[in-house]
Amino acid sequence: MDLSLTAVLQVLAGLVLLTFAADRLVLAAARLSRLWGLSPILIGAVVVGLGTSLPEMLVSGLAAAEPDGLDLALGNIVGSNVANVALVLGLSVVLSPIVGQGKILMREGGLMLVGMMLLTFFAWDGGLSRSEGIILGVGLLVALGMLVIWSRREGAAIDLDEIGDRADIDPRKEILFGTGSLAVTLLGAQLLVRGAEEVALGLGVSEALIGLTLVAVGTSLPELATALAAARRNENDLVLGNVLGSNLFNALGVGAVAGIIGNGTFTADFNPSMVAMLAIAVLAGILAIIGNRLDRWQGAVLLACYPVVLFLI
Repeated sequence: MDLSLTAVLQVLAGLVLLTFAADRLVLAAARLSRLWGLSPILIGAVVVGLGTSLPEMLVSGLAAAEPDGLDLALGNIVGSNVANVALVLGLSVVLSPIVGQGKILMREGGLMLVGMMLLTFFAWDGGLSRSEGIILGVGLLVALGMLVIWSRREGAAIDLDEIGDRADIDPRKEILFGTGSLAVTLLGAQLLVRGAEEVALGLGVSEALIGLTLVAVGTSLPELATALAAARRNENDLVLGNVLGSNLFNALGVGAVAGIIGNGTFTADFNPSMVAMLAIAVLAGILAIIGNRLDRWQGAVLLACYPVVLFLI
């Protein structure tokens, strides 16, 4: 085993930059959306969901551009989706039970599951082609359209206290901070990918395994930070929107980027991992349907499933 200190430091630096820069990017986007009159539920479901999925998109895109990097790209997508449901949602529910969100779970949850099933269908034969990536991208546009339509029919789903009043928002400042945060997020993603590849080589393990575990958890940190903060404020809609929206964007948006850029085959067998991804999502849905709520014991069940799923994949 030849694990360099530089590789470890690159991974740690990448994780730190991704966590803080992505969080600031989401806040800037949310404030601009508020200023431009977008509905609060659209901010929660689309802006926060897409914003917290940006690390996965950048990491998977950069990885897919590397020779044989498609393994790391798909591993990041699958591992992040598992972490979002089992780890992020599980911890959030343990902190603050989610009550009376059956409609959201059935609707957005169903949309998320369809997106993950489409990704699984395309990747089941051992690769992702450019045409499949384009179809996933079109699927994302359709899903976004559905979210926008739904958002117009409903009220607020996010606490705007942190975003602020429209009169207090300086668009030039938010655009500047948003652009800077995007650049730092990209730098963090590059460091994480490079470091993860070296760690995998040094430990003698596959890039697929590193993507499913280390990189997946790292790129899920923005979702975790957002969801835990929302749970502490009892913003249950935001917790659900964050997890469901992020997984939807991961499957369709990040999958599209990986397919279009990578356009190749995997060296590892991801089929068991993708089955586990779908299974944990279905389990969360079943638990939520029971009594139209997610109690602390159900969150604990999801948390307990996480190490089991990691062992299986």
